[in-house]
Amino acid sequence: MPNDIISLDIGASQLTIALFEQLKPMGLKLLKYAIAPLGVDPGDELDTSAYIVSAVREMMREQDIKPGPVLLSVSGKDVFPRFIKLPPAAHDKVDQIVQYEAQQNVPFPINEVVWDYQLIDSSDGSQSVMLVAMKTDVVKKITDCVEAAGLDPEVVDVAPLALYNLVRFNYGELDTCTLVMDMGARTTNLIFIEKERCFTRSIPIAGNTITQELMKEFEIPFKDAEELKLAHAFVAFGGAVDGAESHVVNRVSKTVRSVMTRLHAEVSRSINFYRSQQNGRKPSLLLLCGGTCVMPQTDTFLREKLGLDVEFLNPFERITVSNSIPSEDVATKIHLLGEVTGVALRKLFSCPMEINLMPQHLVARKLFKSKIPFLIAVAVGLVLTVSVWWYYFLRLRVTSERNLAKIEQGSVAFDMVQGQLDQYMSEALVVQKKAERLLYLVSARTQWMEILDDLKSRTVEGMWISSVNPVLETREGKQFVGQLRITGVGFVDKVPDAATVGEFGNALKTSSFFTDDVDVERIVTANEYSLGFTIRAALKNPMEL
Repeated sequence: MPNDIISLDIGASQLTIALFEQLKPMGLKLLKYAIAPLGVDPGDELDTSAYIVSAVREMMREQDIKPGPVLLSVSGKDVFPRFIKLPPAAHDKVDQIVQYEAQQNVPFPINEVVWDYQLIDSSDGSQSVMLVAMKTDVVKKITDCVEAAGLDPEVVDVAPLALYNLVRFNYGELDTCTLVMDMGARTTNLIFIEKERCFTRSIPIAGNTITQELMKEFEIPFKDAEELKLAHAFVAFGGAVDGAESHVVNRVSKTVRSVMTRLHAEVSRSINFYRSQQNGRKPSLLLLCGGTCVMPQTDTFLREKLGLDVEFLNPFERITVSNSIPSEDVATKIHLLGEVTGVALRKLFSCPMEINLMPQHLVARKLFKSKIPFLIAVAVGLVLTVSVWWYYFLRLRVTSERNLAKIEQGSVAFDMVQGQLDQYMSEALVVQKKAERLLYLVSARTQWMEILDDLKSRTVEGMWISSVNPVLETREGKQFVGQLRITGVGFVDKVPDAATVGEFGNALKTSSFFTDDVDVERIVTANEYSLGFTIRAALKNPMEL
């Protein structure tokens, strides 16, 4: 289902899987869960990968949990947490500073670990960093097992930080310092919660420590010692033990008290360290969880020794449990469901602590998968684009061929019309030339009359023009009248002299019909009564013959 959330906690001695339903607007409901013990002797260096894969598959089959994305929580025993106070620096420099601090504080080469960090703001305005690292081969082995079981890791969280997020969600704003004590099989994790502050510490004293002490006390193997612990272990009171108890129970309870006394000393030392080195306050509330915390009289022992209010952590303070799960069943396992519930909150909203130790190869794979829909969309878009253009050009080709056929048909008709039109144009050109020639002749005739009138108007009294003869010129194979030779005569009483003839020639130069090229060629005295002259004058507009 889209609203289902699968969470898986891989602890030191057991596996816990849970299926939640996401409720609107921000709520969770536990639908199913299963717990499977590993049952491995801590002294054995066995590879539990195959068992983890088979156990997870079996739990999924029994609870009918379908494969899908999973939020993963890993034990704090393989994790290296460090708390570092940052010097004042610009926000964009924090990554560089944390990178440097990681190289200095992680006890392994930085290229051999997966690490992440969370900024923690202090009340005085300063910043600290919770740096969490885990060896790459360890986290890769875990994620490989989870993938082999059919699940797809989305987040690799750390159990103590999952509990921190759970407490912050369930208990709201805690006014005082609260200490969460997760008593597991190999380690006891302490989580100090003080407003936004978070501090964790791991103590290597836990359930398996009691089992190992019982192995020594009774000289029995791990499996028998574990069964003896589950059957008879409780924290004995100080002083003499009730004589009604059997000798075996007395020995078991004293052994348990001895281990718990050591644990109390480490817890007290951790509280003092938190107060002195982290400027924190003394816890006023202790919340117990983990498989070892339900050992009888554990809460009473810690309440007396630490002087704190002691309660058992309830993961379902603000989280609903499905009615299909018997309430008595949840009640007996509630101390084991904190981690799977806390890590499931990572899917619900932005948690105060969001450490993710996902291996780089999974991050790269998920990044590629996240881009697959985009790449598919791009590919589909390209195919659709090519298809649209192909269809467009196909239709364009069909339309072009159809239009070309119409054009070719029209072109034949046009050629016929063009032929007729060319013939008409040729005939019209001939007629036009004839008309132009006639118009020119009419114009020339009129022009000759105008020239003669102009010549007459410029003669001197007693002088007349006896003849006007054209002078022919040939240009580009055509003949033109470019000049006129004017001959005249004057009477004796008004005989013009040479100056007067020159004056007549100058008068012609001012005419609109002649150029400045006017030359008096000769003046002849015929007799004492008359004078003859000849003048050559060039026309401004030569006339074609």
